[in-house]
Amino acid sequence: MIDWTDAYNNMGHIPGGPDYPPRWMAKAAAFREAMLAGGRAELDIPYGEKPRNRFDLFRPESAAKGLLVFVHGGWWIAFDKSVWSHLAQGAVAAGWAVAIPSYTLAPEARIGEITREIAQAITVAAPRIGGPILLAGHSAGGHLVTRMVCRDAPLSEAVLARIRRVTSISGLHDLRPLMKIAANEKLRIDAAEAQAESPALLEPLPDARVACAVGAEERPEFLRQNDLLTNIWFGLEARTSSLHIPECHHFNVVDGMKDRDSRLTRLILGEGE
Repeated sequence: MIDWTDAYNNMGHIPGGPDYPPRWMAKAAAFREAMLAGGRAELDIPYGEKPRNRFDLFRPESAAKGLLVFVHGGWWIAFDKSVWSHLAQGAVAAGWAVAIPSYTLAPEARIGEITREIAQAITVAAPRIGGPILLAGHSAGGHLVTRMVCRDAPLSEAVLARIRRVTSISGLHDLRPLMKIAANEKLRIDAAEAQAESPALLEPLPDARVACAVGAEERPEFLRQNDLLTNIWFGLEARTSSLHIPECHHFNVVDGMKDRDSRLTRLILGEGE
């Protein structure tokens, strides 16, 4: 028998795990302050009627090459945009504008509702910045950004036409195992929702470009979830790639986003293709 809760438990298997969120928050606050001081940040832009329907927008020094939307993780039940502002640093340094939305958390919202909120956030952010759109997300956020390039994605054709590529970082692409974890008391995933909201069980848009990156030292289930989508969607003629980042676990795998020239930032921006 598999202990599914333990299989997806990052906090209990990463040394010093509880110390990470306070560090993220401090770095995010410092980045926001610097960007506000430079006149390159807009905070709490509304995209819907609910309290958490807000996104922050960070701009480069010159005209933006396009828009990157980063969607945070936290099991759909934790965190908000303010914890992750510093992850915009690499893309902003490369000349991209970066939007980071919050969204309604479970149990107040089901995963299908959160999917629709992220689509609305992208829809509202898109007209603010011209050019191509890139999507990236970590953990639950990896699920949410890959849902945006499924055939039933709740986005207009005009917005979909601008999406150049999607990067799922330690993403959760098959929700069925999550019905067996303790957190499902809040998530309330059932068989119908797992089928409707699992990218691995859905068809990608034609020629979707999707990269799946994961820390090489992550829990085996996150390695499996990463490669699962790459393999299935490749068979459905999406353009997929998989990257296992050495010496990284679930909490530090996103750190590369702070560095303009890191392997992860270059992957998200599609550089070197």
